[in-house]
Amino acid sequence: MIDRKAQTRKNLISLAAVLVFLALVLVLDQTIKPTSKAYMLLTVLQKGSVYALAAVSMNLLNGFTGLFSLGHAGFMLIGAYTYAIFTIPSDARDTVYQYFDAAVRVSFPETLGGALGGFGTALGVLLAVLLAGAVAALFAYLIGLPVLRLKSDYLAIATLGFAEIIRAIFQWKKLGPITNGSNLLKNFARCSTFKLKLGETTVSLSTFVPVLIATLCIALIVLLVNSTYGRAFQAIRDDEVAAEAMGINLARHKMLSFCTSCFFAGVSGATMAMVLSIAQANNFKSAMTYEILLMVVLGGIGSISGSVIGALLFISASEWWLRGLDSGTFLGITAPTVFRNGFRLVVFSVIIMVVVLFFRKGIMGDRELPEALRKKTKRGEVSGNE
Repeated sequence: MIDRKAQTRKNLISLAAVLVFLALVLVLDQTIKPTSKAYMLLTVLQKGSVYALAAVSMNLLNGFTGLFSLGHAGFMLIGAYTYAIFTIPSDARDTVYQYFDAAVRVSFPETLGGALGGFGTALGVLLAVLLAGAVAALFAYLIGLPVLRLKSDYLAIATLGFAEIIRAIFQWKKLGPITNGSNLLKNFARCSTFKLKLGETTVSLSTFVPVLIATLCIALIVLLVNSTYGRAFQAIRDDEVAAEAMGINLARHKMLSFCTSCFFAGVSGATMAMVLSIAQANNFKSAMTYEILLMVVLGGIGSISGSVIGALLFISASEWWLRGLDSGTFLGITAPTVFRNGFRLVVFSVIIMVVVLFFRKGIMGDRELPEALRKKTKRGEVSGNE
């Protein structure tokens, strides 16, 4: 009974912390203007939420199930294109598909918005996001039928090959009426257009929406990991032979983990399209998968909160804190002229090497943030008593 009460209390504290964070993001969305020096914080929150969801979804597969996949960029591409295609307004579709006759003429926000008003527009965006995840999961199921029979490096190579193939196919001219070929998709529902009118007051939701989507999806992944399915995934990761002997259907649970991971990868791709305001296949190269994998490793394989922390630190350092190095200055220090172009990447690489050397299992290891904070508090109490 005591354990149940403690667990309930911990869950309530976590929920309260998440709600406070979302409220803070909403406040920052209203107070920080595009002309402000702190506006980069909103960009970091937007991109950080996208990559945090992508990293957590990859960790579900790589860290909790033990399936080494490198096809995340491909599934994010599918999600981004699906979302963009079904949210382009009808009056802008001919402008976007200027070299092709658009095959898809349905816009969920426009159709539902015309029938239900503002609520219908929001519902249309939500349906497009869910459809993006569903299409990515469908592709994952079809790819997983032959690929999930492979193990370790062979699985990684197969999924990496899929990501490159799907990127090339989406730029294929014959699929132009659907994907717009090698041209980008634009003018769809994006973060900068998300606003809520309360009387005469307009509330900006450009940062709040992607953060909210990422938060809800990560919460669902946490629930999945802590369920019987999640424990089955971890059993497969630890020992497949023992897991099968315990009655776990390996093929079924691997497929479930793969499709679930790719579903959330598709959602993160749709959110990325919202943030970037465009969808183009060249943005989803294999380097994106490596970056997401790096975030997982930095945060800790097998730690959801570690993946979130790793993603936020990665985006903050690469997009904000070290950006001044490319112009030759950082914290008042002027870099030599020869190092100015791309010097940020050099310093960032050194920082990553240092982190990996001192944190072999990542920042969080296989622990979650509440557990780490609780242990730190106990250590403080012990040292204080001594």
